[in-house]
Amino acid sequence: MTTALPSDLAQATGSDAALRRFLHGLPGVDQVGAEARAAQLATRSIKTSAKQYALDLAIRVIDLTTLEGQDTPGKVRALCAKARRPDPSDPSVPQVAAVCVYPDLVPVAKQHLAGTPIKVASVATAFPSGRASRQVKIADTRDAVAAGADEIDMVIDRGAFLAGRYLQVFEEIRAVKDACGDAHLKVILETGELATYDNVRRASWLAMLAGADFIKTSTGKVQSAATLPVTLVMLEAVRDFRAATGRQVGVKPAGGIRTAKDAIRYLVLVNETAGEDWLDPAWFRIGASSLLNDLLMQRQKLATGRYAGPDYFTLD
Repeated sequence: MTTALPSDLAQATGSDAALRRFLHGLPGVDQVGAEARAAQLATRSIKTSAKQYALDLAIRVIDLTTLEGQDTPGKVRALCAKARRPDPSDPSVPQVAAVCVYPDLVPVAKQHLAGTPIKVASVATAFPSGRASRQVKIADTRDAVAAGADEIDMVIDRGAFLAGRYLQVFEEIRAVKDACGDAHLKVILETGELATYDNVRRASWLAMLAGADFIKTSTGKVQSAATLPVTLVMLEAVRDFRAATGRQVGVKPAGGIRTAKDAIRYLVLVNETAGEDWLDPAWFRIGASSLLNDLLMQRQKLATGRYAGPDYFTLD
């Protein structure tokens, strides 16, 4: 169920006009400043003692993902095995946060992750386009939750948002949140289609006002996907939202994050923008399919001084 907002913010969601006034009254994003800040943080060096922690944390926050039309139960079983034991030769490697699959494969993932803390996440609501009736999106969500999904990744209707139909988007997110029951809701903004950082900030606040547990950059199906400046804007939004409401919301960049160096840059960005409270799988995730192998290679390099061969880790 959605959480009640403070009275001033509740009033801001009372009508389409009020919501528009609130969203367009948010401070504008300094594009040059945001990009410069993200670029500056990306140059931070991580020393050896901290790098081990950063690599392990990056593994712990991964939503290990397969969202292809050719996905099979066998592929999902293999992905779950990797999520449970990323490096079979090294039991000290932590498990990932979640495995993310299409709704019809949720039962497979649920069965093969039983007895672990790893969550099963499922995309829903006409992923990746978000173009379906509200009734279809709610039914899609309920089916995934009934199948055992712990988390739902929904995608907003970008057409409605860009046309200024903010209340429609708000009400749709709220309806999906209610359909989630006890499952957490991650709201995908598809920032590559929002055109401006101001729109990213508005969409972030809109999703949080509607009850999102996480805000997520991308489906991974559109270019561009996650970027450091976009994630910076979203992290500022969750930081400011907690200050205004007392409620903490997570952030999930997804799409295009493939190397350990990239992942560590995002962890630095989180720490420097939102703060240490977000450096936890409960509040920060990275959606990825190929990132884990590079993290494992870098982890082994740190431990042994040499990289593993290219066939050492399973391909995802």
